[in-house]
Amino acid sequence: MLRKITIAAVTFISLMTVNAQKNKKSQLEKPKLVVGLVIDQMRWDYLYRFYDKYGDDGFKRLLNSGFSFNNVMIPYVPTVTAIGHTTIYTGSVPSIHGIAGNDWTDRATGKNVYCTEDTEMKGVGTNDKIGGHSPKNLWSTTITDQLRMASNFQSKVVGVSLKDRASILPAGHNPTGAFWFDETNGNFVTSSYYMNSLPEWVNRFNDQKLAEKLVANGWNTLLPIDQYTESTRDDVPWEKPVGTAKSPTFPYNNLAADYAANKGVLRTTPFGNSYTLKFAEAAIEGYQLGEDQITDFLAINVASTDYVGHAYGPNAIEVEDTYLRLDIELANFFKMLDKKVGKGEYLVFLSADHGGAHAEGYMKENKMMTGFFDDGLEKNLGAELEAKYAASKLILGIDNYQIYIDSKLIKEKKLDETAIKKSIIENLNKDPRVLYAVDLKDVGNAAIPEPIKTRIINGYNWQRSGDIQIVSHDGMLPNYAKKGTTHSVWNSYDAHIPLIFMGWKVPHGESNASHFMTDIAPTIAQFLKIENPSGNVGQPLMEVLGK
Repeated sequence: MLRKITIAAVTFISLMTVNAQKNKKSQLEKPKLVVGLVIDQMRWDYLYRFYDKYGDDGFKRLLNSGFSFNNVMIPYVPTVTAIGHTTIYTGSVPSIHGIAGNDWTDRATGKNVYCTEDTEMKGVGTNDKIGGHSPKNLWSTTITDQLRMASNFQSKVVGVSLKDRASILPAGHNPTGAFWFDETNGNFVTSSYYMNSLPEWVNRFNDQKLAEKLVANGWNTLLPIDQYTESTRDDVPWEKPVGTAKSPTFPYNNLAADYAANKGVLRTTPFGNSYTLKFAEAAIEGYQLGEDQITDFLAINVASTDYVGHAYGPNAIEVEDTYLRLDIELANFFKMLDKKVGKGEYLVFLSADHGGAHAEGYMKENKMMTGFFDDGLEKNLGAELEAKYAASKLILGIDNYQIYIDSKLIKEKKLDETAIKKSIIENLNKDPRVLYAVDLKDVGNAAIPEPIKTRIINGYNWQRSGDIQIVSHDGMLPNYAKKGTTHSVWNSYDAHIPLIFMGWKVPHGESNASHFMTDIAPTIAQFLKIENPSGNVGQPLMEVLGK
């Protein structure tokens, strides 16, 4: 009798196990958490330029266990932060998704419009100027929007960055939360668009005053300074020192006092990255991201790489040190995800919103073509137009390498707008600093080679962009970048970005095939088996998805 009962019990347990396995196979498998890591101003070559000095668990873990795409380009101009983040998460381009720059000129008023500014919103944890933001200017859905809708808004989505725009735009229209850095008080804050008060976990994080602790001992090199052989000498005239430092040289012992006087100094140090990733970890705990079978999404922008890059240029020891420190921070972050979410249970992608040009001084010293393309440009063009047409201020402004003309004034004075644009273009094309100048309404017929022509078309939003696109010669920078560097152009130094997937269902490998930033969102959509964002023009990356 006992033997019969034992056999029956074993049979029952076996059937239950088989049924459980069948049910598991019949259920759609998804990662518990998707983490988007967008490293601001990260050139693709940084993966390999500093490779020998990286540890095994940060960038090398991504490269050696994930899938790397080596030839991903940005398919539009201008290559700036707001557009980069929007394009990554929408799979679309400015012509469609509406974010035509970090800011643009409003034709009706002639005033500058910031990409996420929303005067109807109030600051939460801050004043209304810093907190008065929303995604209202974003015309397409994001992959984070699509995840929220696909899960009937059960998935949690959180955006995190030092920059408002780099948190707001990736998080989409209806996220769980979006948070950014307030340099008036050193805290992470948000907007009334998302919530009426900061969650308790955010208050607890802010109460730690972690940023103050991070800068307390200043900034010195992680390694002995003579080991930074991938970078130029420490003291060069084209670098701009952080805060009140007298020269762009290590050590920066001024940080603690500078931070006490101006919290914004944190941005131009590697400790801004540390602060961001610690807040991201707090968000995982606070919102319990990745703790159940409903996929959550954490969109992180690591922004201090951009601020340091702008101040010093790509070849500075400060930039190299920032990446070596970020490598350690990423290693710790991945280990935390392994522990809290589970190794193999989360999906990570790492990319960048744009790259960065070499500093003008660096290029000049090394006999490379360079210069400042717009020195006196607006003033000279305005004077020429005034002399020719007896009308002043026909140019509203120059923004994003685009000239805005005042169509309203031209109409009032009964002038020929086509003739005025033609005159401006002819003058620009005589300028030795200009490679091409083209009427944005007629760019399709312009004698401009690919891929430049398509990138101009993709970047042209007829309601928000300018009237004339300027394409400068290679190596040319805008006049404001006399120290350090910047980005915005179609060239490889600004448009070639890293892209690595790691984790859930990701095979190890690499591809040298040509791909675009717009391909990231539809690839995530295929991983998650959800609909593409509404304005998507990208294609899923089959190499990482499999057959």
